[in-house]
Amino acid sequence: MEKPAHVIQAQASEKSNSVTDAQRFLSLDVFRGITICLMIIVNTPGKGAPLYSYLVHARWLGFTLADLIFPSFLFAVGNAMSFSEKKLARVPETVFLSKVIRRFVLIFLAGYLMYWFPFFTPLPDGAWVMKPFSDTRIMGVLQRIAICYLSAALLVRYLSQETTVIIGALLLLAYWGVLYMFGDPGAEFTMGGNAIARLDIFLLGESHIYKKDVVPFDPEGILSTLPAVVNVLIGYWAGLFIQQKGRSFESLVRMMIAGLLLVVTALAWDLAFPISKKLWTSSFVLYTTGIDILVLSVLIYWVEIRERNFATHFFTVFGKNPLFIYLLSELLYIVLMMVSLPSGEPVFEWVSVAVFQRLLPGAAGALATAICFMMVCWCAAWWLDRRRIYIRI
Repeated sequence: MEKPAHVIQAQASEKSNSVTDAQRFLSLDVFRGITICLMIIVNTPGKGAPLYSYLVHARWLGFTLADLIFPSFLFAVGNAMSFSEKKLARVPETVFLSKVIRRFVLIFLAGYLMYWFPFFTPLPDGAWVMKPFSDTRIMGVLQRIAICYLSAALLVRYLSQETTVIIGALLLLAYWGVLYMFGDPGAEFTMGGNAIARLDIFLLGESHIYKKDVVPFDPEGILSTLPAVVNVLIGYWAGLFIQQKGRSFESLVRMMIAGLLLVVTALAWDLAFPISKKLWTSSFVLYTTGIDILVLSVLIYWVEIRERNFATHFFTVFGKNPLFIYLLSELLYIVLMMVSLPSGEPVFEWVSVAVFQRLLPGAAGALATAICFMMVCWCAAWWLDRRRIYIRI
């Protein structure tokens, strides 16, 4: 029996969309891979000389390339969610909730255990004791990813797209207002006078927040996680737009216009609400997502429209196991900083100074150390990809 024309057309459309989705996942994998690659380099600079300034986070206000990395990962989480949400939309509510809550718990727990690692500390007499829970940081990079993922997944599941847009805008505006209302008058955006630190200290206590700054302040605090949810939502909306409009020059031009508008709006807002990663200001959200949309547009053009494969494999190796490779890089770095030579110098620092600073003195040697460490992590990612091992949380 011959099938009706509209059925044949629908089936052909579904087949075409499935191929397009796979190709877009390639662009997304490249985007995630670039993000992980830069994240490892920024997090593991060599010793003996400062790293180049654009690879170091801004001290407080302002923006560098290093400040773009973490929000880009959140953008990628949302972008990937726009593809996976199709499958989750068809499952029962209980299955959906169990999946997203399980993922939230595992990512949050992985981040918490990473900060607690190696769980034991040596005593002067050679004995080892467990690191006390009372000194362990609770919030962090993976913890923020977990909270933002869960929040965005629930919003997307239960609310319309128009409503999520309104909530995203309200989050950015409300966050601005909260910092003004509950910060020290005239010092709302300073490290010692902002509402973020005040809330973290009140809820968590100083012992459970980041302690390596001038004053106790957690750059991944509870309050500043609220605007970070919008990074995920904008990534999600960008993914939906790509799926609905397809890979055409017209859709890419519209994406790039949207990205430029976000950047311009952020720069205008910066005059009243300064761009700052540590505060994760609303202007910072718009600025980083605008840049992410522009970068993703270029990648879609390069990888999918022009079908250029130069360097794509290198980055997709990272992009296929992003969370696992990030964890591996952090734990390996901690181990190399813990293991010391007879002189008492950590292995990582000794290699950086004795090898790379001699070959390339100054910032170049610090960068070379980080690139070498990144390549060690890449080899692990390549081995996993070679054996088709993809660790999904």
